[in-house]
Amino acid sequence: MDFDKLGLKMGLEVHQQLNSEKKLFCNCKNELIDEEYDVIVKRNLRPTQSELGTMDRAALHEGKRKLNFRYELYNEKSCLIESDDEPPRDLNLEALKISITIAELLNMRVVDEFHTMRKQILDGSNTGGYQRTGLIATDGYLETPYGKVLIETLGLEEDAARRIETNDEFTEFRLDRLGIPLAEITTDPSMHHPDQVREVAYMIGQVLRSTNVKRGLGTIRQDLNISIAKGARVEIKGVQNLDLMSTIVENEVQRQLALIDIKEELEKRNAEVLEEIHDLNDVFKNTSSKILSSAESIKGVVLKGFAGLIGKEVQPNRRFGTEIASYAKKRGVSGIFHTDELPAYGIEGSEVNELKKYLNVSENDAIIIVAHKEDVAISALEEVKRRANLAFEGVVEETRKSTEDGNTEYMRPLPTANRMYLETDIPLFKITDEIVNPIKNNLPELPDVKKERIIKEYNLSEDLATQLVRRSVCDDFEEIISKLNVDSTTIASVLAYDIQEIKREGHNIDYLNCDKYIEIFTLLENDKISKDAISDLITKVCENPDESVEKIADDNNLTLLGESEVRSIINEIVQSKEEMVKDRGMGAMGPLMGMSMKKLKGKADGSIVNKILQEEINNLL
Repeated sequence: MDFDKLGLKMGLEVHQQLNSEKKLFCNCKNELIDEEYDVIVKRNLRPTQSELGTMDRAALHEGKRKLNFRYELYNEKSCLIESDDEPPRDLNLEALKISITIAELLNMRVVDEFHTMRKQILDGSNTGGYQRTGLIATDGYLETPYGKVLIETLGLEEDAARRIETNDEFTEFRLDRLGIPLAEITTDPSMHHPDQVREVAYMIGQVLRSTNVKRGLGTIRQDLNISIAKGARVEIKGVQNLDLMSTIVENEVQRQLALIDIKEELEKRNAEVLEEIHDLNDVFKNTSSKILSSAESIKGVVLKGFAGLIGKEVQPNRRFGTEIASYAKKRGVSGIFHTDELPAYGIEGSEVNELKKYLNVSENDAIIIVAHKEDVAISALEEVKRRANLAFEGVVEETRKSTEDGNTEYMRPLPTANRMYLETDIPLFKITDEIVNPIKNNLPELPDVKKERIIKEYNLSEDLATQLVRRSVCDDFEEIISKLNVDSTTIASVLAYDIQEIKREGHNIDYLNCDKYIEIFTLLENDKISKDAISDLITKVCENPDESVEKIADDNNLTLLGESEVRSIINEIVQSKEEMVKDRGMGAMGPLMGMSMKKLKGKADGSIVNKILQEEINNLL
């Protein structure tokens, strides 16, 4: 695709949890809890008019879903602020200072006063229906391989609650994550190529990891804002995998182009969404479809001129019908049927013909069917009609979530701009030079600076140093080097490459930390394991995180053999290949070395094996 011709514009929002001791506006510990909860608090969502008599479109849309929420609390680890039953405490100064550090590294202008605002949140993830947030800095930039990218704002806000369960009756959240300090970095929408936005996300991530932020799954989240010239701005939430980011952009561009094509085709056909919702129980009274026969009510609507377009692919393995179904599902149905895909699901061709005859539709018309309780089916079809009518606009502004295959799925309409208002329970906080200057004069190393330093200081190759920086393991590397007398290249290679290979093999590396690495390399330093055994040992450590590393090495026969034992094994191999040795002489070293290392399985260092093998060959010759 020619993204320049398409007028592709992208902006990025990065949300990073900060590693302060406490939460942003209360004294609860900044940590997740995986214990059984003590109390459940129940709330529901009800939209109300503003002082001007208007209703926010996103609030109104979510309110129609009659959402109910449950919140898990812990008597000893939760507080009334988290449940929105008590006013917040003062701003967390530690979190503010971390945010200022990030701002300085991003070349931003720090504001003079921090004003806490309330931002409307509708999905239940904040008990009060809003998120507390404030502006820290503006007007920054990053120099990237694609040119300068402007960083518009840096905000400091509280993270949302963790979603635990969603069913037809309620959504359940755990309040341990609610209130964790979160830095929000927003770029301008000046990125024009999918690879560029991925690179910018990576660079921002590297800046963040130079500061005191949380690490691990779920601690950093990226949202994308994407539009093309004839399309509209779409916000894509929860882009976790940077390697998938370019695919997400390409698939969203494909979706917007497909929706534009559908709009133009509908205009040519003089298409129309008919208002009437039809009762189809009589049409399918003798159906063999288990889905239809088990439903309380079967309803349908006619989309004139939509035939063939409902089944049009808009993203890989996603049709326009899937887009419509995403809206219907917000009303509690599991899916829809449409005539572009029928007969299927046990619905016979004769039944489809009878349906078309009953509704008096032409070959150019499509029918959408929903089978459920009557009120739910009607509500879902109202959403179907709404989404079908939006097709005449082409691409509509909405919030979508990313999926694991690189596609996106509808979540809700984009909120209106006026969703922020002042938090009256928290006074403004003056950001003085006494706070900013010590931070400015003691900034951490940026990734590129760190890479060049460790190349010179530890005599590493550029490739190894680059991988250490990219994988955010430089601190672990330097900590290990400072405590042990082990070859720097060996340590760097394990951290940069072996760990990733172990992860790709399906092992959980979350339990690996600097202390574990030091235990492992201590065994190497003390000649208790060989370099060749390190990868196997780390794999076993991942499988048994609570055991000591030395015990794991002993239990799995990974400790080094004595020289006499090694010599005995090599002697046996050489004697078994006596004819080859006498025929090739020292030319037999290569194959015999391979046999020896395979037999020893990492229980002897390669240099020692090589030395003994040469001696044994010479003895035989």
